[in-house]
Amino acid sequence: MRVIAVSTLKTFWERPGRSDCEEPLKTWYGEVCRAQWRSPADIKAQYGNASIVGNNRIVFNIAGNKYRLIVAFAYRMQVAYIKFVGTHAEYDKVDAASVDQS
Repeated sequence: MRVIAVSTLKTFWERPGRSDCEEPLKTWYGEVCRAQWRSPADIKAQYGNASIVGNNRIVFNIAGNKYRLIVAFAYRMQVAYIKFVGTHAEYDKVDAASVDQS
């Protein structure tokens, strides 16, 4: 898959106090780039703790669930759009099905 707005991830881990998510986000990015997911079920097979929230969006737990990553998928085009990355507290303040941080 192709990941759109990977700069959003980099900007996030470069913020003060967020360096602990750099390696987990880089790992997630590498896994997604190698993936050929065709449906949310394919993602759940690889990421059992991911949450399907509608609107073709999946929420991933990052760095032991300290951070949340919301990604919208266009399965036919094999594209993953980063919509949100934040702490658990920041995630609690957004609507996962409609947020667009990028």
